[in-house]
Amino acid sequence: MGAEKSEKSEKSEKSRFALGVIAALAGAAMWGLSGSCVQFLTGTYGIDPAFLTMFRSITGGMLFLLILVAVNKQTVMRMIADAHDRKMLFVFGLALFANLFTYAMTVKLTNAGNATVLQMLASVFVMLYTCLRTRTLPSVREVMALTLAIAATLIMATQGDVTTLNMPLAGLIWGVLCGISAAAYIVLPKETSLADRYGSLNVTGIGTCFSALFALICALCLEMSGIDIFANAGSIDATGWVVIFVGIILVGTIGAYGLYLYGVSVVGNVRGSLLGAMEPVSATAFSALWLGTVFSGFDMAGLVLMILMLVLITKRPARQDSTD
Repeated sequence: MGAEKSEKSEKSEKSRFALGVIAALAGAAMWGLSGSCVQFLTGTYGIDPAFLTMFRSITGGMLFLLILVAVNKQTVMRMIADAHDRKMLFVFGLALFANLFTYAMTVKLTNAGNATVLQMLASVFVMLYTCLRTRTLPSVREVMALTLAIAATLIMATQGDVTTLNMPLAGLIWGVLCGISAAAYIVLPKETSLADRYGSLNVTGIGTCFSALFALICALCLEMSGIDIFANAGSIDATGWVVIFVGIILVGTIGAYGLYLYGVSVVGNVRGSLLGAMEPVSATAFSALWLGTVFSGFDMAGLVLMILMLVLITKRPARQDSTD
């Protein structure tokens, strides 16, 4: 009887792990779609990345809050009422906003390819943090997966010419900050036990609301400094607004962060950060199908490496992250 119960428990754990992997991959893929949407909006309408960051944070935060209040108002009230949890959610919201803004700044100062490469540094930071915190070395599987993910992203972003990574110092600094902020929002929900106590969707939703607050403050500061982030907003037509609301806010913010951070809460910080490598795969695919970007041999090589990485990282190992 006990053996049968243990077998059922093991099957349940495997199913939960598989669901976490799927959720993380889906969230990262949605983020890739939102990147293509940003490329479309900035290229077609000349929209300032700072405007998109502000608009997606504020609108996404409001929609997230409405959904959470309608579905689980009591949990939301408990999260906000607790002073310590409120402080942690505030920090988490700052990490979410920082990631959106630093990514946009990196794209502006360099290009989308370089920004993607630098954001992949999040996997390195998460792995280093986990190793230092637990005082253990990463597994061979994790190191191999990390190497494949970085190599694949580098190949796809540079098209085999590493000299294209030459960039201004400001772009490099913003890119490193982008990687750090991505690592922070991946680690915080589990490290603070917020995801375990309230659920990743609730934590992500309230964190997005706090992110909106930072976005509003940033927008006001930019306007006061003479930088008009609303300059080309009036040129957006009906198609552009559909792309903003559906592609960037519903899919790229609510869907992407909600699913991805749920997946991380299940599979762990290290594996979750590596599964985020689905983003450049998704971005490449959507760019080809929607924006007409042509696949190259280097793109295909990068995709093959990504698939190998996913095969390595999606198999549930016997040893789990200490943060699981």
